Amino acid sequence: MKTKRCLCVVGTRPEAIKMAPVILALKNEPWANVRVLATAQHRHMLDQVMSFFDIEPDIDLNIMRPNQALTTLTARLLLKLDDVLKTEKPDVVLAQGDTTTVMAVALACFYHRIPFGHVEAGLRTWNMQNPFPEEANRVIAGRLARWHFAPTENARQNLLREGVSDADIIVTGNTVIDALLMTASKELDIGIELDDAKRLILVTSHRRENFGEPFRNICRALNTLAERNSDIQILYPVHPNPNVKDVAHEMLGGSDNIILCGPLDYAPFIAAMKRAYLIISDSGGVQEEAPALSKPVLVLRDETERPEAVEMGVVKLVGPDYKRIIKETQLLLDDGVAYQTMARGVSPYGDGKGAGRIVSALREYFA
Repeated sequence: MKTKRCLCVVGTRPEAIKMAPVILALKNEPWANVRVLATAQHRHMLDQVMSFFDIEPDIDLNIMRPNQALTTLTARLLLKLDDVLKTEKPDVVLAQGDTTTVMAVALACFYHRIPFGHVEAGLRTWNMQNPFPEEANRVIAGRLARWHFAPTENARQNLLREGVSDADIIVTGNTVIDALLMTASKELDIGIELDDAKRLILVTSHRRENFGEPFRNICRALNTLAERNSDIQILYPVHPNPNVKDVAHEMLGGSDNIILCGPLDYAPFIAAMKRAYLIISDSGGVQEEAPALSKPVLVLRDETERPEAVEMGVVKLVGPDYKRIIKETQLLLDDGVAYQTMARGVSPYGDGKGAGRIVSALREYFA
């Protein structure tokens, strides 16, 4: 088979995690000339994941700016991607997820008539305002993609509902499980001293739709839980966005059993998930990873584009609601049966072979 130029694009930490297995699998293909483009929509959080998987970007746009506006970010991405695509002339471009990077890549590829493969295609809430702007990003990418690498059957059905041809959809499983299984099998260290006598609650919260009063409600709930339960320890790696960081330190910094730290690198974060008793999060990736590690997840959102784990009863939506967060967390702390029902170690999101299915589809196409 003639060599094909494959450009893999990553912009944020979750994209790097989920694209790493795909990049590594492609690099093992003799027909694939793999080039990696980092937009660096998130700088440090992207770099440490790439380093962990031993992937070196060939092109780095270094697009990140403090507190950048979406319009400015999109405009700068499109201009820089235009130059890259003219220079690289790839036969296929791959990107994952629902960030501004992915939407801009899909649009730039469309303008250049370059086939675009959307990894983790078909996730939908059917509400353009929630999550914002991710729902719009994934819908736009879905309209422009040549290949839709859907993680689940539910995602496939969403794409069919939107008129995507069944022949263009490949159900692969989510590559986040590929990365998780590669990592969780290793000896991992959180790097933070914890009290082994206390049950650990791991918290992440960073989504734009929770900025402001919703995030303050989340912090109030965490404070209340910490006050009511002397046998727990809450670990919260705080996102660097000032809308999160400043409020978190203001409202949670005075509690003895709440530990605030900077964002954890990928391997320490997996170690923290393995150590946790339960997880409270608004992260999409955590909703996929934690059930595979037998960890209950309370999701700080009212809607999710990942309903499979909710339907299986291993993830529960609580929203940024003070009373619901406390009620559902306290239930898991106090009721062993309720806890075991959610901590069953089942995952609807993949078997660790998603990247191989993506590569096989491309190999078949180019052959």
